[in-house]
Amino acid sequence: MAHGRGGASEILQRFRFVFFSRKRPPFGLAVRGGWVSILGMAHSVSSWAEVAPHLVAVAAGRAPADLVIRGGKLVNVQSREVLDGWQVAIAKGRFAYVGPDASHCIGDKTQVVDADGRYLIPGLCDGHMHIESGMLTPAEFAAAVIPHGTTTMFTDPHEIANVLGLRGVRLMHDEALLQPINIFTQMPSCAPSAPGLETTGFEITPEDVAEAMTWPGIIGLGEMMNFPGVIAGDPKMLAEIAATQDAGKTVGGHYASFDRGVPFHAYAAGGPADDHEGTAEADAIARVRQGMRSMMRLGSAWYDVESQITAVTEKGLDPRNFILCTDDCHSGTLVNDGHMDRVVRHAIECGCDPLIALQMATVNTATHFGLERELGSIAPGRRADVILTSDLRALPIEHVFARGVLVAEAGVLKAECPHLDWPSDTRDTVHLGKTLESEHFEIAAPEGANRVKAQVIGVVENQAPTEALEADLPIQNGIVEGEHGVAQIALVERHQATGGVVNGFVSGFGYSGKMAMASTVAHDSHHMIVVGTDRANMAAAANRLGEVGGGVTVFKDGAEIALVELPIAGLMSDSPAREVAAKADAMVAAMADCGCTLNNAYMQHSLLALVVIPSLRISDLGLVDVDRFELTDLLGETT
Repeated sequence: MAHGRGGASEILQRFRFVFFSRKRPPFGLAVRGGWVSILGMAHSVSSWAEVAPHLVAVAAGRAPADLVIRGGKLVNVQSREVLDGWQVAIAKGRFAYVGPDASHCIGDKTQVVDADGRYLIPGLCDGHMHIESGMLTPAEFAAAVIPHGTTTMFTDPHEIANVLGLRGVRLMHDEALLQPINIFTQMPSCAPSAPGLETTGFEITPEDVAEAMTWPGIIGLGEMMNFPGVIAGDPKMLAEIAATQDAGKTVGGHYASFDRGVPFHAYAAGGPADDHEGTAEADAIARVRQGMRSMMRLGSAWYDVESQITAVTEKGLDPRNFILCTDDCHSGTLVNDGHMDRVVRHAIECGCDPLIALQMATVNTATHFGLERELGSIAPGRRADVILTSDLRALPIEHVFARGVLVAEAGVLKAECPHLDWPSDTRDTVHLGKTLESEHFEIAAPEGANRVKAQVIGVVENQAPTEALEADLPIQNGIVEGEHGVAQIALVERHQATGGVVNGFVSGFGYSGKMAMASTVAHDSHHMIVVGTDRANMAAAANRLGEVGGGVTVFKDGAEIALVELPIAGLMSDSPAREVAAKADAMVAAMADCGCTLNNAYMQHSLLALVVIPSLRISDLGLVDVDRFELTDLLGETT
């Protein structure tokens, strides 16, 4: 069935049975060229308790399986071995029999697939990620990653929480439940991420967290970014963690500090069960020694696997305490490079045994979230999420089954990924309050000075942290100007139409000429970030995003040379992933045309307001020293 959208009434009807109905919608299978072709699609999977008698009957040979896959090599991530010739029988969307001979499970209507010597591996799991960072809605994100073998995602929609609050989280959660793969939602914990250092469109409260824990698709608490609050014993943060643990669910961590001493130990005592902010081997080791899972990420711009996986490959630590994840991937990466398949390949290239790398992207993740009996391995009772691949190192994703249904073949989506009807007000979230002019981006110099020392945000390629730099900058006509690679940065308030603009300086992008880049994706407060070398271009870029309702734009010499429209919350598009990726590719090319040479510099741009990752950031309240968690002055000594 072609990838498409369902109407509002159809969506609601589907949603009713996703988690609660005992009936699965009908689907048909037809053999074509030896492989299964889907004529219809099932979007739900019955619970084990509902289908256990039938699974037992199939495994015992008393009832026929829906599907049998044979003639392959089964990768058992539970025992970390390859079992040549082992077969699987699937019924009601779950594995019923896994063993050397499934012939007793085959009936007259059983569809039999010959794996032709290929490996059977579990569907891949992403342990930590933000759908919004893909610039796509949950439906379009699912459509993009299914052909890459991702069948389970643990998502934290804290981006939309900052813009639309609990209602935005619910919309993400509801659309996630409609998909043909498993998308579990973590309730965002920190909006704002750092109270007192930024202002968001909405705030998340402990009461919101407690309510969300009752929703069917909520798996736990999203990354606890306010680590200083946890360390200080902040009652609000501890109440959110308590509500999650009382519900028997997992607390996500975020310790973005280089200090592994007493503060780190205090944070670990606060209850986070994992952490993805490590960038060095010592970070990974410190986390697992405290009983946390070390999540090693490879996103569009974060390359933190190679520097940490040596804890396993060289130090010999138990690999079952390590998880692979993406954290943030934009649409261009998803379409052009891959998703979790890309991360697993990278881990293998870094020296990891392929079977261990697969554990880190399947059963380890499932176990961490309390779902080891539900998914993450090819074993009886689990959801029948399985990939056929001809090479465990190159990992070509040749066939993808989710819940026993073929959802992708040779990189082509075979499933329907239904959309919600997003309300009109979710497409009207960029409120500037006034038309911006070039003078709104001027930084007034101290009176009588010729030059001034300024704090500068230093972008670090392929890393989330920034450097806190200092530059001696010239003054012209009473205005501080950037030079020698130092550009201007501005944060424009866009939630409450205050008209506020906070200005500063940034280096590392390499921009030249007269240009500006603006984005309403600005983790985590998601105001508007504008970076440029020319204030008139900065004003034009900011106003343009106000006109289109959000997105990313690049201006050069007064003309727009790239635009990615993100109308939903100023964060996402519900257009197909390939269309969004094509515009994102044009945006990256436009940045290069303006002199930028950084890898995936858009992701660096989008994090310049993330006031919970060191060392220097910008917010609607001013320049933020994240090492001290306090506002700091932009300008210093003058000459």
